[in-house]
Amino acid sequence: MRELLRKPIWPLAALLLLNLAVTPSFFAVHVQDGRLYGSLVDILHNGAPLAITALGMTLVIATRGIDLSVGAVVSIAGAVTCTWIASSPDPASPGAAIAGIGLALGLAVALGAWNGFLVARLGIQPIIATLVLMTAGRGLAQLITDGQIVTVNNATYSGISGSALLTVPVTVLVAAAVYALVALVTRRTALGTLVEAVGINPEASRLAGVRSRTIVWTVYVFAALCAAVAGLMISANVHAADANNAGLWLELDAILAVVIGGTSLAGGRYSIAGTLLGALTIQTLTTTIYSVGIPPEVSLVFKAVVVILVFLAQAPKVRALLARGRRPAGPQPPPPAAPVPGGPVTDVPVEKTGSSR
Repeated sequence: MRELLRKPIWPLAALLLLNLAVTPSFFAVHVQDGRLYGSLVDILHNGAPLAITALGMTLVIATRGIDLSVGAVVSIAGAVTCTWIASSPDPASPGAAIAGIGLALGLAVALGAWNGFLVARLGIQPIIATLVLMTAGRGLAQLITDGQIVTVNNATYSGISGSALLTVPVTVLVAAAVYALVALVTRRTALGTLVEAVGINPEASRLAGVRSRTIVWTVYVFAALCAAVAGLMISANVHAADANNAGLWLELDAILAVVIGGTSLAGGRYSIAGTLLGALTIQTLTTTIYSVGIPPEVSLVFKAVVVILVFLAQAPKVRALLARGRRPAGPQPPPPAAPVPGGPVTDVPVEKTGSSR
């Protein structure tokens, strides 16, 4: 919580105030059928897949990597689960949903291990290694669904996104639990320090005895697993798997959320609380686009402009210029002159002496 309070929250606060000005009932929350409803709840509910995906991306970027395949893994996870449920003897049974979920998560672990193998073992640049799965993965998802939108009617599977516990949507609780677990593991154990060390200098970490390849491998597996959980949430929310559109451009939103949260793309420095704040900012921006009535054909341009403004406001040079502009006007005292080497000495006291007589 202290780390979250230290992060710049003005972009999120500005978007929330804009929505409040457009929709006076934006902050209203009510309970219906044992579940919370309202615009703020929708932001948390719809932003849970992005927040979980961005969490996995955070650890990957912290090791000086990148994962462009998370959107494809989202599509694959939904395609595998829905196809398994639809083709099972009893599509409405809880067993079919559990088996499909287990199969999707297992496949995600294998895909993450493949990315880690390319990066950690073969030494391929992360952007190239994950670009392979980004392209081939969505084609694999379309191959699984035969290019069709696979719909399911399974109460157990739909409960991933539609049910609530103590009036709070399950998606929000799952995202909160994942963030709490990762924060506990990375900040209360040596794992977080090792991840930062690998991101700062992988070779020095290896020479110091750190298994840098194993850590890089692990974070890519974790990123794929997070993307699969997000894919299950997305497909369960719409009761279908759309291999072409599920998770489309989600990897870009995840990277934006990580960068807005203060994680360095150069590796070595990351912030879990900042990533959560960045994900909520991106989701609130998406909600704002719909609430203010921006046409769909210019929504991406508007989103890009807002993101650029946020980045500029956080840039050190821009902050320095703004701080210089806030200095009080008027004459400023000149800085003290530096002594000139070999010049006259004026500050040495002269001792008075008497007559020589």
